[in-house]
Amino acid sequence: GMLAMWTVLGYAAGRFAGVAFDNLRNIVFERVGQDATRSLAEHVFAQLHRLSLRFHLARRTGEVTKTIERGTKSIDTMLYFMLFNIAPTILQLIVVAVIFWITFGWGLVAATAVAVAAYIWVTRAITEWRSHLRERMNRLDGQALSLNYETVKYFGAEKREEARYGQAARAYADAAVASENSLGLLNIAQALVVNLLMAGALAYTVWGWWHGQFTAGQLVFVQTYLTQLFRPLDLLGMVYRTIRQGLIDMAEMFRLIDTDVEVADKPGAPALVVRRPSVTFDNVVFGYDPDRTILHGLSFDVPAGSRVAIVGPSGAGKSTIARLLFRFYDPLSGRILIDGQDIATVTQASLRAAIGIVPQDSVLFNDTIGYNIAYGREGATPDDVAAAARGAAIGDFIARLPQGLDTEVGERGLKLSGGEKQRVA
Repeated sequence: GMLAMWTVLGYAAGRFAGVAFDNLRNIVFERVGQDATRSLAEHVFAQLHRLSLRFHLARRTGEVTKTIERGTKSIDTMLYFMLFNIAPTILQLIVVAVIFWITFGWGLVAATAVAVAAYIWVTRAITEWRSHLRERMNRLDGQALSLNYETVKYFGAEKREEARYGQAARAYADAAVASENSLGLLNIAQALVVNLLMAGALAYTVWGWWHGQFTAGQLVFVQTYLTQLFRPLDLLGMVYRTIRQGLIDMAEMFRLIDTDVEVADKPGAPALVVRRPSVTFDNVVFGYDPDRTILHGLSFDVPAGSRVAIVGPSGAGKSTIARLLFRFYDPLSGRILIDGQDIATVTQASLRAAIGIVPQDSVLFNDTIGYNIAYGREGATPDDVAAAARGAAIGDFIARLPQGLDTEVGERGLKLSGGEKQRVA
């Protein structure tokens, strides 16, 4: 009687231990997974700021953020599955093979091996096909349409925008349906392989039991082991899918990381030292595309303390001169000097710290006016901000606002007038 009770207690303890260790493992892993995700996300974010203006002008912002989000999420999942699903499943396969070999001989081991191989092959083949569907779905999802409210209203193009969005949404829905339906097919194919093996193995052991070779216990034993074995393999389909999708998502993100930095500091570049802040363009040739040159050997000199206006029609290269001075691009030939130092040989950080700019298209952060003004100098005090606002002739305007410097500027500064926006910038 006592032995039976101890067995029951042992069974209960075993079940509890299974759940407890599963959760302890997850608790311990959570920190590892989150740290890996965080450090990768920080690395990618830093890389995005290192990439050239050319890269950013060619990409949709939403597309880049989605790529990072999907890529960093998949790192966590991949680590988890590799460590806690694939490795234990392989171990379990080996253990079951050894037990079957000792108890029933090579026949059942071979049949199990063939079934497992068939299961993995079917899973892989269908998942590869599903991955293409998934890639297409991701691509259509990445093209989430931007809401350019004012422009749409100017041209009364609401109907056009709705039709365009409807078309994109339909294409995404079709891709999503195909992707989900293929999952049903995968599950059916997997179930077929599992049940064929189960039927074969049970038929073999029932036949042996009929002829007095095996006991009824061995019959249950085979059935239990095979059920146990295919439980993690059932997950294998999902794991393989997740890892494949993870690789697709991560590949996109690693492409971002591996994109060459077009404008890089020379190794050991010194900081720019400005005593007499003169600016010289010396025979500068530049074009955004090799076959379309904008500046054909431009040379001019701006002595310290003077003001120079550059005048010309649209597309003459006025904004381009400012972008080159900031070293967002390097000239194809020629040099740009500040106080006699070639800006290509000094650090970009020191160069940009020495220049103040009000861009023609001043894009503000969706934060307060105070935050936007203070952004120009790290560690600026409230007095500095107030002085800067007075200097830009916007101090009175800010004083009249009920919340003063704490007024929110709205998304991309749309709540301010064009001139006010430029002054804040």
